[in-house]
Amino acid sequence: MNPTVTAIVSIVVLLATALAACGLTWVVLRALKRRQILDHPNERSSHEAPTPRGGGIAVIVVLIIAALAIGQSAGSAAPAELWRVLAAAAVLACVSWLDDLRSLGALVRLAVQLAAVAIGLSGLAEDRFVFQGLVPFWGDRVAAAVLWLWFVNLFNFMDGIDGIAGTETVAIGLGLFLLALVGVLPVPLGLIALASVGAAIGFLWWNWHPARVFLGDVGSVPLGYLLGWLLIAAAAAGAWAAALLLPAYYLADATWTLLRRAARGAAVMRAHREHFYQRAVQGGLSHAQVVRLIAAGNAPLIGLAVIAEREVSWRWPALAAGVLVVALMLFLLSARDPARHRQEP
Repeated sequence: MNPTVTAIVSIVVLLATALAACGLTWVVLRALKRRQILDHPNERSSHEAPTPRGGGIAVIVVLIIAALAIGQSAGSAAPAELWRVLAAAAVLACVSWLDDLRSLGALVRLAVQLAAVAIGLSGLAEDRFVFQGLVPFWGDRVAAAVLWLWFVNLFNFMDGIDGIAGTETVAIGLGLFLLALVGVLPVPLGLIALASVGAAIGFLWWNWHPARVFLGDVGSVPLGYLLGWLLIAAAAAGAWAAALLLPAYYLADATWTLLRRAARGAAVMRAHREHFYQRAVQGGLSHAQVVRLIAAGNAPLIGLAVIAEREVSWRWPALAAGVLVVALMLFLLSARDPARHRQEP
């Protein structure tokens, strides 16, 4: 695909998915209001008024349709596992919608997620190693499954304030698209990543603070699954440093919070308000201010991801710089932690 055609197709994909997601979210929002499918505030919530939950239906429908169209147009150049991944994402969305409506058990949710991950990895060619051949084939797939499963759940855990999931989706998708644009990743993979950017932008129109609708598990779980697949695919294509850098803030916040809760014996899977971004909101920052800070931190991570893959000799310096960027993000968020201020004289 020549540069002019790529540019035109990219603009069409971005605008079409953004407009479609925005319009379909409006339709879904009206239906959610009619049926009174609301997320009511509780002691673990970051919102103060009942808000419709389930807007992620629009995001996932648009993203799956866009990915199908891109895959069909790409023909043999499309990722071999694409069809399995999209089918698994659709099943995840259905199960997660049931969970939104009547709260399925944790074991049921985990079993379905594990099956979806296994289906996605089963389509990955045997010569594509996520960990670059550092471990045997079976070890590569087991480790990839664990990481993918963790990413699905952390993406769900991190969807706790207005605009954060959409903003993180934009950052990851844009970074992967830029890598495809400079020839590091296949163009079809980059266009699917760009479709996730468009769908997220369309949803953010309704989800920016104060949010008029939430993703719900029907949105956050399959969206985390699809973004996880894109990152796994990038790592298997050799762009493993970018696959670590692009979601680095989400990985750090969710993992550190889980380890901290586990260390003191708290139920790690129970809903809470202990993530860095949540504590910043409790400390007085608005949802929008916190999300802007995260977006500002994600911008250099995108740049570092591109640098790391364009110049292999810069990979380790880029990763080290990424650690510093994320550490600064966490420090700035924790500076507003109310618990920290209570300890001061």
